[in-house]
Amino acid sequence: MTKDELLSTIKSNLFEIIPELEDEEFSLDEKFVDLGMNSIDRGELITLTLESLESDIPRVEFVKANSIKDLLDLFLAKAV
Repeated sequence: MTKDELLSTIKSNLFEIIPELEDEEFSLDEKFVDLGMNSIDRGELITLTLESLESDIPRVEFVKANSIKDLLDLFLAKAV
């Protein structure tokens, strides 16, 4: 999976959780909390993305993911 495909998957899952973000412009570096997400939303985003990718990476690997860029980088580092 390419970086762009992975980013598209993450964003699609993000918009499923918080649909109003689809019409907003935001940076990939913005913290999840600044996007209006709480810890449950963040966990759901990680879970949905893992399911979309059919990946079994332990969720604990994503503890430090506080932005879309962080999440993207972690998935890429784990060679999705």
